[in-house]
Amino acid sequence: MTRSIELGLDTFGDITLGENGKLKHEADVLRDLVEEGELADQAGVDFLGLGEHHRGEFAISSPEILMSFLAARTKRLKLGTSVTVLSSDDPIRVFQRFSTLDALSDGRAEITLGRGSFTESFPLFGYDLNQYEVLFEQKLDLLTTLWADEVVNWKGELRPPLKNQKVFPRFEGTGPTIWVGVGGSPESVVRAVTYNVQMMLAIIGGDPARFKPYVDLYHRACDQMEHPVKPLGVHSPGHVAETDEQAIEQLWPHYKSFHDRLGRERGWSQMGKDMFLNEVRHGSVYAGSPETVARRIAKTIKTLGLSRFDLKYATGPMPHAQLMKSIELYGRKVIPLVRDMLA
Repeated sequence: MTRSIELGLDTFGDITLGENGKLKHEADVLRDLVEEGELADQAGVDFLGLGEHHRGEFAISSPEILMSFLAARTKRLKLGTSVTVLSSDDPIRVFQRFSTLDALSDGRAEITLGRGSFTESFPLFGYDLNQYEVLFEQKLDLLTTLWADEVVNWKGELRPPLKNQKVFPRFEGTGPTIWVGVGGSPESVVRAVTYNVQMMLAIIGGDPARFKPYVDLYHRACDQMEHPVKPLGVHSPGHVAETDEQAIEQLWPHYKSFHDRLGRERGWSQMGKDMFLNEVRHGSVYAGSPETVARRIAKTIKTLGLSRFDLKYATGPMPHAQLMKSIELYGRKVIPLVRDMLA
């Protein structure tokens, strides 16, 4: 079992605090992300996901450019998007960008598709939010067709049909692995099975075991549609430090800052520390010493039958130095401990 388990990291490029206590410029954050990716490669992390967002809290809006830069600076690290907002993108251009990345990275590129938990990209690129569902559905249909067929014939409602079209460059093999991000709706689970792609569960709160019914649904849907069962993954936030107390005290102010800022937009109540500690001890925030984090990750992998676990290591404006230490501990200590626990 341990050989098939991949342990990765995810980030959306949160804007971090500099040594002067002020928020860094986006350009500085992007340069820091390269250093973080190089360290992840050296420390033995299996995968690094870079998520696309289009708002002021995050530096990554063009993850593929950053991925290509990191592909040249790393040797073994798989590189992917912890989210590509397909609904507001063009599937043909997505295909071309990832077929290029697949070649330049020697097959290390992956893609995780999502509808977007934030909606800024829709007005930015001229899409109607009233078409939120149909945009994703039809673009996913076209993209998976492009992945499968060298000569493309496709018809939908939102763009002219494609007749005997070829899109270049082509993949050398089967192309990058496609994941679809699932936030916890049965429809999303069935969609992943329908299009025969891998499913990544975004579990950002509550007991991870509550997602077991979605895993069971995935297996039933695979059986009913006669599709092979593909690897399953989970993406959850966390932070690793030398001790549990240090990890909690480092993460808490930044986690609260991010939660409360988002809560003002979405009508959530402010986060109290008791709520945060409950998530750390019993929920889906993997914060603590290497031993604590490894134990909780191993439990989630066993409970849900996972093949991939990705720790979202950046939350809010946590300084770059603390992120680097978390990456190092995750790669050099957490990952070996998880493999030992699963063995």
